[in-house]
Amino acid sequence: MYLAKKHGKMTLTLEGKNAVSGYLFLLPFIIGFMAFMFFPILESIRMVFSYVDIDIVNHGFTMEFTRLENLKRVLMVDPEFNRLLTEEIGRMLLIVPAIIIFSLFVALILNQEFRARGVVRSIFFLPVILSSGIMIGLETNNSLLSSMAEIIRESNQMKSSITKVLEDILITEGAASDFMAYIFRIINQIYDIAMASGIQIIIFLSALQTIPPSMFEAAKIEGATGWECFWKITFPMVSSLILVNIIYSVVDYFIRTDNRVMEKINTTFMQRMEFGFSTAMAWIYFLAVILIIGIAMLLISKRVYYYE
Repeated sequence: MYLAKKHGKMTLTLEGKNAVSGYLFLLPFIIGFMAFMFFPILESIRMVFSYVDIDIVNHGFTMEFTRLENLKRVLMVDPEFNRLLTEEIGRMLLIVPAIIIFSLFVALILNQEFRARGVVRSIFFLPVILSSGIMIGLETNNSLLSSMAEIIRESNQMKSSITKVLEDILITEGAASDFMAYIFRIINQIYDIAMASGIQIIIFLSALQTIPPSMFEAAKIEGATGWECFWKITFPMVSSLILVNIIYSVVDYFIRTDNRVMEKINTTFMQRMEFGFSTAMAWIYFLAVILIIGIAMLLISKRVYYYE
């Protein structure tokens, strides 16, 4: 109930005041969305079902309705889109769990009391700046950085003797071999995981700081170990933020500039100027991401602990 009768007058309840504050914070986004994004989105939906021809004379474009031809071309004719989308989803399923585990582990460390804690936190926030679109563009276009990245990749492929021996020993036949292969794949991509974990670390850190210290004090008095405190107190109290971080990580992964599906869409749109075809790919890609997020929310939301 947002309204309640008080002294003969209708006034806002606390829930109503919070709702008004929320809508006020959302108002700039709503105005910007309606002014700058709503009509372009409608035009992009029209392009999905049309052949778009550039009109150089009148500096515009014309659209010829083609029904589902663009969608059929994306899903049934194009030899790359389905393969690239499947590969990117597979990489996402590999990297996102590693990002969540890594960011929670680092947040637990940064939440401890030690000297120069603020400096260390700032260092772990650097990936947020370095993984921005501008920095990735500089890293991609800079010949020196590109050559250094290529040398690192070649050295990782060659592997040192110790790493190779460990991998040969630990990756054996059976169910355990798949798990160890997954671990080594994560280790080989630790740079990308660390670069993508800045925001998640901050979110987990803020959640950890909201846990009352009295809960840990009471648990220690009862004889609980640090391991039991983590699983019985820390993990449930931050579980709602795990869902937030998973959704953020999935979206962040799928909109990265080095994503091969995004590269294909941009190439088709900007260089080949096949606007209807590229728009159809973009919408299918968008719907696939929404479906993955919906499945993740459905599976995880039932196990999330919410507290007042």
